[in-house]
Amino acid sequence: MPIQVRLNGELRELPDGLTVAGLLAHLGIKAPRVAVEVNEAVVTRDRHDAQRIGPGDAIEIVAFVGGG
Repeated sequence: MPIQVRLNGELRELPDGLTVAGLLAHLGIKAPRVAVEVNEAVVTRDRHDAQRIGPGDAIEIVAFVGGG
């Protein structure tokens, strides 16, 4: 059953039971280039596999873009 979260300010339905790593894979985002916050707390890369996404969570994903 899907859950509803706020992802970068927009309501989204996601599969239940996702971790941050699973969410990034679901969205097709490469983890080395992003910072993730869940409910205003930064989730470090070493916690992506452990941090579960729950109903009503507020998730912010910020992608770093290289330039030069």
